[in-house]
Amino acid sequence: MQTRKLGTQGLSVSAIGFGCMGLSGTYGQAAGEADAVALLRRAVDLGVTFFDTAEIYGLTANEVLVGKGLAPVRDRVAIATKFGFDVEAAIRTRRPSGVNSRPENIRAVADASLKRLGVEVIDLFYQHRVDPGVPIEDVAGTVGELVKAGKVRYFGLSEAGVETIRRAHAVHPVSALQSEYSLWSRDPERGALPVCRELGIGFVPYSPLGRGFLAGGYGAGEPAGTDFRRFQPRFQGEALAKNLGLVEALTALAGRKGRTPAQLALAWLLAQGDDIVPIPGTTKAARLEENVAAAEVALTPEDIAAIEAAVPETAVEGARYDEFGLAMVGL
Repeated sequence: MQTRKLGTQGLSVSAIGFGCMGLSGTYGQAAGEADAVALLRRAVDLGVTFFDTAEIYGLTANEVLVGKGLAPVRDRVAIATKFGFDVEAAIRTRRPSGVNSRPENIRAVADASLKRLGVEVIDLFYQHRVDPGVPIEDVAGTVGELVKAGKVRYFGLSEAGVETIRRAHAVHPVSALQSEYSLWSRDPERGALPVCRELGIGFVPYSPLGRGFLAGGYGAGEPAGTDFRRFQPRFQGEALAKNLGLVEALTALAGRKGRTPAQLALAWLLAQGDDIVPIPGTTKAARLEENVAAAEVALTPEDIAAIEAAVPETAVEGARYDEFGLAMVGL
């Protein structure tokens, strides 16, 4: 697979990464350990070198799983993980429900993540959400200390606002910003992405397939049980019914081009710039292979226009998070 650079500090990864969150059951049934390990290693065989996890995923269990799966190929991959959520609060509420980026917590999370992952250094350490109670300069400075100590290689932010990105980068170089970005979530184009390009920061879209929605395999029923999407307005009621029509249009277009809707959605993201590295996730080998193959899809300007016409941003119904989730982004 082709490689791309994230930032200007030296981080080079596969053009498509692997988002590991879903392996721990965020969207329903968790993958069994043996299946998850096999999937992670299959991803490496297919050329994926960039894997994304966080302490909050599976309430720390995801890091353990990722570490076990990638242990035999550690020298071939870059592993990103994150700090910043209040894990104890999340355990009580069963969803992310508070933040904690105090310097002492950042250092403690780094040590715990190193142990859970079974690695000597964290390749990319993101602040998962901005903590309004801690100056971003203190956060960047603390991660900078971890870099000097050899515990972290590169610093990242997630869902940070423009001024926060600038202030953090002035203290310690930010190599990557991870934020939701896809055909149906294009807010980064109006703020974060231009600033990242101005400062030489790479961009990592999470949920590049709209939490699986743009892949075309989502049914008409609302998410239930442990599925995190039940908190998101786009997956509820009339909004869900309307949004399904967008996927039908994308699926029809993909069929005419001999591709899948997921491949068109990922190829569209890759075509937005060579500083973009999407991290789709899955629990199925066939979906993994489908996603990776998107890196070989070449789009003409006419193709890009047709894809955007099939899923126009103005036609998407419902917010990407509920009020609680939206209050934690763009800070």
